[in-house]
Amino acid sequence: MEIKVNIGDAKTKKTYNKTLTEENITPLIGKRIGDIVKGESLELPAGYELEVRGGSDNAGFPMRKDVTGSGRKKILIVGGVGMKNQGRKGLKLRKMVAGNTIGEKTAQINLKVVKWGKEPIEKVEEPAAEEPKAE
Repeated sequence: MEIKVNIGDAKTKKTYNKTLTEENITPLIGKRIGDIVKGESLELPAGYELEVRGGSDNAGFPMRKDVTGSGRKKILIVGGVGMKNQGRKGLKLRKMVAGNTIGEKTAQINLKVVKWGKEPIEKVEEPAAEEPKAE
């Protein structure tokens, strides 16, 4: 099982991507949207603290803060996460969304840097696979 993590840094205005394996996921399991995670648990330099801002499950359903648990639920949505702008006033739709807790079926997590460390975060990003040059 792998989870893709997107780390947003407001100072540099960049987003860093990281893929976590099963061994590295354990500090994130059970965390909810809005919880704080230490950067050391995600192999970041010392001093970083990250806030869970959202994510999606393995089928692509977005996590929603007001839905408890880690499973999927079909809820009546007026607006916000999981609802595209339909343009009609007063529209309510029943949509499937994921809960606010990170679980086994979570595939992607969005994090925001809340507290910065001394070292830059640029070292986190995984190098892109080089494509062989065609001659």
